[in-house]
Amino acid sequence: MMIPKVRKAVFPAAGLGTRFLPATKAQPKEMLPLVDKPLIQYGVEEAIHSGIQNIIVVTGRGKSSIEDHFDVSFELEQLLESKGKSELLSMVRAISDMIDISYVRQKEALGLGHAVHRAKELVGNEPFAAILSDDVISSETPCVRQLLDVYEYYGASVLALMEVPKEQISAYGVVDAEQVGDNGVGNRLFRIRNMVEKPRPADAPSNLAIIGRYILTPEIFHCVESIEPGSGGEIQLTDALKYMLRNRPIYGLKFEGTRYDAGDKLGFLKATVEFALNRHDLGESFRAYLKNLCIQ
Repeated sequence: MMIPKVRKAVFPAAGLGTRFLPATKAQPKEMLPLVDKPLIQYGVEEAIHSGIQNIIVVTGRGKSSIEDHFDVSFELEQLLESKGKSELLSMVRAISDMIDISYVRQKEALGLGHAVHRAKELVGNEPFAAILSDDVISSETPCVRQLLDVYEYYGASVLALMEVPKEQISAYGVVDAEQVGDNGVGNRLFRIRNMVEKPRPADAPSNLAIIGRYILTPEIFHCVESIEPGSGGEIQLTDALKYMLRNRPIYGLKFEGTRYDAGDKLGFLKATVEFALNRHDLGESFRAYLKNLCIQ
């Protein structure tokens, strides 16, 4: 039986971004610039480099700047062309040309599971990737591509996993999982037995946390419809995945790469510094600046 190809990626982007207030009072957190690109663009580029062909962004009120960013900007292009700024013009055009993007609204922020379900009509009856732009992942092979390689072998849902220190584990969904044989990824592949959302450190089944990259089979939509709202009255994706485990296998992969929690102020600052240091046009002078900086 042929395993259906993953062609689409869903980006839940309807959250309020309260951790970055007041910056996010009138600006989506997904549009906060990491050096000179908005967070969501890093995720979109990762999807493209993984072979994804279509992007679905789940937006909400006040998120129109996301659509504007990936749309054609005639006035800006004309201005840059008239001033002979061809390099900037190419950069601006590349953003609007990079991939087909569709949008669907989530009228209320009712949880990640609800946000993913809002994309049901646009996804259809096919597997898809889900990408949280808060999690910026720097890796040689894109994280989504790593998950797709596992999906294309097993034909089942795959979650990105990362080892997390015990004192931080209560901020994550955590898996109970058994290691699967080599399959070309060493000891990094697991078959998931159960999941716990934000457990106390003493109750955590492991130190493997779910990070914001998923390959999901279309059964997830029925699972979201079958569960009750969880904590805070929200429909949690973790609860829907637990429901899916009753009848379908789910795998987890400890991805190779560095993950930055750009939804957290300290994580965002760390990502900004490290991405800037790795830039060929900024790294050398920025490194020299940091070396000369007197840290009190």
